[in-house]
Amino acid sequence: MIIRRIAQVVLIGLLGVIILPGTPPAGADETTENLRMQLVLDVSGSMREPDMNGQTRMAVAQRAFNEVVDAVPAGTDLGIRVLGATYPGDDKALGCQDTQQIVPVGPVDRDQAKAAIASLRPTGFTPIGLALREAAKDLGSGETARRIVLITDGEDTCAPPDPCDVARELAAQGTRLIVDTLGLTLDDKVRQQLVCIAGATGGTYTTAQSADQLADRINQLVDRAQDTYTQTPELVTGSTDCTAAPLLAAGVYTDRERFEEHRWYRVPIRADQELRASVSIALDRPVNRDYGILLRAVHPNGRELVRGTDAGSGRADVLSTGLRWSAGPEDDLADDTDRADDTDGTSELAGTPTGAASTAAPTAAGAERPPFEVCLVVSNSFAAAGGAGDAPGMPIELTVDLVAASPTPDSPGLGRGWLLLIVLSLAGLVTGVLAGWLTRWWTTVWKES
Repeated sequence: MIIRRIAQVVLIGLLGVIILPGTPPAGADETTENLRMQLVLDVSGSMREPDMNGQTRMAVAQRAFNEVVDAVPAGTDLGIRVLGATYPGDDKALGCQDTQQIVPVGPVDRDQAKAAIASLRPTGFTPIGLALREAAKDLGSGETARRIVLITDGEDTCAPPDPCDVARELAAQGTRLIVDTLGLTLDDKVRQQLVCIAGATGGTYTTAQSADQLADRINQLVDRAQDTYTQTPELVTGSTDCTAAPLLAAGVYTDRERFEEHRWYRVPIRADQELRASVSIALDRPVNRDYGILLRAVHPNGRELVRGTDAGSGRADVLSTGLRWSAGPEDDLADDTDRADDTDGTSELAGTPTGAASTAAPTAAGAERPPFEVCLVVSNSFAAAGGAGDAPGMPIELTVDLVAASPTPDSPGLGRGWLLLIVLSLAGLVTGVLAGWLTRWWTTVWKES
């Protein structure tokens, strides 16, 4: 049992390595696109507050932005958008449209960026939801992930649109957009909103209480984005059963799953391969306690092959599980339901895996059997809390890998049937004789003494 648990822990570690940022999916090509990032700064009236070492929040943010602009690595397309920067009046309808891009996304012109930042003065409302939508448009589309870093000291004062709903909307569109949030206050309502925005898009939330902390946090996010922006999961939509499920090759995929839903995928696997899979789901909205996520590998005929082992990541906003499976000699892998035989005695898979060409091979005498299909099922036991809706579904990331099978060598066994009975009888006889001899010897010695 101990050995088995250790093996499970090692498996989860291996699966974790598969999804480390910067490790591209099998067969993925290196991208030549520049990293595209936009800094979104709150310039609303509350930024006048002197919360950080006697300085206003605005002064702290301006100093930090200047340091970040100086440190932005070459090959980064950087833009700056502000919110609440120009309208000083009380008309909420006008104030809630107050967001502008002051530096367009592109190669950094450091002098232009610093001059634009220096002219900012805390002014108006806080339309975070609108600013996020516009920032996504500023970044455009592309093959790689794009990032927004939102810096604010307050919650949105203009909803609708609610910034959490906007973040979920952008993520559900498959825009490959990640929003990292930085809070300049420890207010709990602000924290909850920023955590929600970050969680919905796979980003991070942190706080900064000084100019040095803020500059360090932003630089860390820029550096991290440089290392990870080429790793973009492929968008895929799971089905409600195995027969209609998409075929997946080795790689990293993203999907969305509603509460208590089951998502099915198919993976072609050869008899000499081992399937390794993991799934993570981001808790981007309030859910009731006692929840869980389950990953299973299932034969197309419905027989369960293996189910995943929970993997604690130490994070409360992400839940993960993983599994590994390879065919044993006792497994019946025959499955002709998804293969079409033709007149020359060959057969092929019905369909081509996402991200790769079909690996089917002829089944003529002496030829390798074509891959058979294993169904992966992602299930959850979440329930809404606090009025949270289930649309769009929560973001999931599914990793699939196929490696050479390494079956455990057969261990010596006791046999079965008559052989097992004979072995047990001999063992009992020997044990009885030894026990009797030791008892007699001990009694004799005890009487003599």
